[in-house]
Amino acid sequence: MVYSSGGLGDFWGVQQANPLGERLFIMSVATDPVLVEKTRVLCQAILDNPVFLNVQDKVNTFMAHDQAQALYRNVRQKGEELQQKQQSGQPLTDAEIDAFEKQREALFAHPVAREFIDAQETLHAIKKMVTQHVTKTMELGRMPSEADFEATSCGSGCHCH
Repeated sequence: MVYSSGGLGDFWGVQQANPLGERLFIMSVATDPVLVEKTRVLCQAILDNPVFLNVQDKVNTFMAHDQAQALYRNVRQKGEELQQKQQSGQPLTDAEIDAFEKQREALFAHPVAREFIDAQETLHAIKKMVTQHVTKTMELGRMPSEADFEATSCGSGCHCH
C-alpha cells in the first residue's frame, strides 16, 4: 500500500499500486453510497432544524433589505481598508477610527443587519460543530464523546475546539 502524508484529505486517498504502476483508489468518498446517503441525512437534519430555519429567515430578510446591505457592505469595506493601511505600517488616525466606529454602531443598531450578523455567527457555529465532530471521529477512529472534545486544547485560552 502507498500512503500519502497530506493530512485528512489523504485519509481517503489510501492507494494501492498495481503491477502496471497505476494507482487504484481503494475507496472514494464521492461515490461511496453509504457515506453519500449519511451525508444527505445530516444535511436534511440541518435543514429541518428550527434554529437553521430561523437563521434562513433572517438571511432572506437581510437579502431583501437594501439599506441593511449597504450598511454591512460599507462597514466591511471600511474595515478592510483600515486593516490594509495598518498592515502596510501606516498609522490609523483618530478620525478614521471614530468614523469606522460610528459606521459600525449604525450597523449594529439596525435590527435587520444585527439579525443577519447573528445569523452568520449561528451558521459558523453549526459548521464548526459538524467539522469538529467529523474530524474528531476520523482522528479517533470511533465516535467521540464529550470528554474527547474537552480534552483537546491548543493551549491556554484556546477556543478552537
